[in-house]
Amino acid sequence: MTPHNADTHTSTPAGTPAIKTRRFSVSLVWIVPIVAVLVGISLVVHNVLQQGPTITLNFKTGSGLVANKTEVKYRNVVIGQVSDVALSDDQKSVNATIKLAKQAESFTREDSKFWVVRPRIGAGGVSGIDTLLSGDYIGADIGQSDTRAKQFKGLENPPPITYGEPGKRFTLHTQGLGSLDIGSPVYYRKIPVGQVVAYELDADGKGVNIEVFVHAPNDVYVTENTRFWNASGIDLSVGANGFALKTESLSSMLAGGIAFQAPPYSPNDKPAAEDHTYELFDDQQSALAPPNGQGQYMALRFDQALRGLKVGAPVEFLGVEFGKVVSINLDFDAKKRSFPINVGIVIYPQLLGEANTKLLKATQHDPADEAGGVRLIGTFIENGLRAQARSGNLLTGQLYIALDFFPKAEKVAFDPKLRPVNIPTIPGNLEQLQEKLEGIVNKINQLPIERIAGNLDGSLVELRKGLAQLNAKTLPGVQNTLGDMSKTLQSANSTLAEDSPQREQLSQTLDELGRMSRSLRELSDYLGRHPESLIRGRPDNAAPTDLQGPPRK
Repeated sequence: MTPHNADTHTSTPAGTPAIKTRRFSVSLVWIVPIVAVLVGISLVVHNVLQQGPTITLNFKTGSGLVANKTEVKYRNVVIGQVSDVALSDDQKSVNATIKLAKQAESFTREDSKFWVVRPRIGAGGVSGIDTLLSGDYIGADIGQSDTRAKQFKGLENPPPITYGEPGKRFTLHTQGLGSLDIGSPVYYRKIPVGQVVAYELDADGKGVNIEVFVHAPNDVYVTENTRFWNASGIDLSVGANGFALKTESLSSMLAGGIAFQAPPYSPNDKPAAEDHTYELFDDQQSALAPPNGQGQYMALRFDQALRGLKVGAPVEFLGVEFGKVVSINLDFDAKKRSFPINVGIVIYPQLLGEANTKLLKATQHDPADEAGGVRLIGTFIENGLRAQARSGNLLTGQLYIALDFFPKAEKVAFDPKLRPVNIPTIPGNLEQLQEKLEGIVNKINQLPIERIAGNLDGSLVELRKGLAQLNAKTLPGVQNTLGDMSKTLQSANSTLAEDSPQREQLSQTLDELGRMSRSLRELSDYLGRHPESLIRGRPDNAAPTDLQGPPRK
C-alpha cells in the first residue's frame, strides 16, 4: 500500500519529473506484538506492585529449610516462601531469605517472631504432628512495634504464647527451677489456666525468675495476695506428722507445674496488675500458711539421744505448731564428761493467733521490747515451762520439740542476760519410760531369785506328795461316798413315784395342812371381829356360821 495524494497537483516545469511523497501508516501485522508487549509490561508492573517485602531469618541450622519449597505460615495461612538458604558470613549459622506476600508487610515489624515448625515433644505436649506429611514450615507471629526491620533472629523453639492471646504475665522468684520448663502448666484449683513462658537467672545468679502467662478471663483470679507454689511431681513428706502424699495432676507429675490460690484470710483482695512479682513456694502448705511475723531464736540443751530429730522438725506449744528446728549440734561437757546436744529453734509467737494478742494485752508487753519479752519467758520458766523431745510418729521414729508446762519440774536458774535465750529441757516420754523400765528391772534383779526358786521347788515337792496321798487314800473314800449318795437318790425317786403309797400319804397330809390353815385363818378373822370371845367364850346362841368369818370377795 503506497500512500499518495491524488487531489493535490503542483505546477512543474516541462521536462521536470514530479516528486511523490509517502504518508506514515501502521500495518495490521504490528498490532499483535505491540499489544503483547503492553500486556507483558502491565503484568510486570502489577507483579512488582503486588510483590511483598523480602526479609532474612537467621537460624542455627538449616534443618527443614528448602529453597522455593518451605512456606511461611501465620494461623495456618501461607504468607511467604523461602527463596534462598545460605550460610552466614561467619559460617556459624544459616540465613534464610524469605519473600513475603504483599498483605504480610506488617510482619516486618521489629518484634515479629519466626520459628521452624517441626514435630516436638515438650512440657506442653506433642506439637507439629501435621508436618510429618506436609513437611516443615516456618511459623510467624506478628509484632506490635512501629519500627521495621529486614533481619530477624529465628527462634529455636515455638513461643508459648502467640497471636496476641489475651491474658496477663507475672514473674515468680524462686531459688531453683526444679523440673519446670517452658510450657509447664499453671493450675488454679487443679484446672490449667496458663503456662510457663520464660525463665532466667537473677542478676546476681542467686535465684531464678520465672515468667508465667495466665489466660483471660482466669487472670482475674490472680490477686495481690495470691500465693504460688511448685506443684511438680509427687510431694511426699515424712515427718513427725507421718506420711503426706500430694500431687496436682498426672501431667504435673510428668512435666512439672505451678499452682496458685489466694489464702482464705484475704479480704478486699484486688486483681493484680500485669508483671506483678511473687515468690514461688516449695509446697502448698508453706504457701497458704499465715504470716509468720518476727521470729525469735532460742537454744535448747538435751542430755539424751535425739535420733529422729531433724532440721525443719516442728516446734509446738501446747499442741500448736509455731516454730521449727534450725540447728542440731553435738557438744561436750567437760565437767560432767558427757556429750549433750544443742538444738536451735526459731519460734513465731504471731502464729499463736488470738492467744498471743490477748497475752500481749494482758501483760501490756510491747513486741519490740526484747528485754521485756525475755522477762516474760523467765516468768513462764518459773511456772514450769520446759522443752521436751517427743515422738511424733512411732512408725517413722520422727521427733519434734514440744514446749509445755510441768508444774512439778525441778526449779532451774534463768539468766535473762544470756543470748540466745535458753529454755530448760526435761527428758522425753520415751526416756522417762525407759528410766521406769530400768528401775523395774533393777528391782527385779535385787530380788533373791535363787532362794525363791529353792522354796518354790520344795513347795512343789510337798504338793506332789500331797497329791499322791490324795490319790491313794482319799479318792477311794470319796468314790464310796458318791455311791451311797447315788443309792439314796434312787430310793428317794422310788418313794416319790406317781403310784407310790408314800406319795398318796404325802398328798393327804398336804390337804390336811391346807384345811388346818384355813381353819386358823377363819378363827383369826372371828377373833378380829369378836375379841371379847377370848374372855367370855363363844355365846351359847351363836350360830355355827358365825365362825365362818366374812364372805370372801
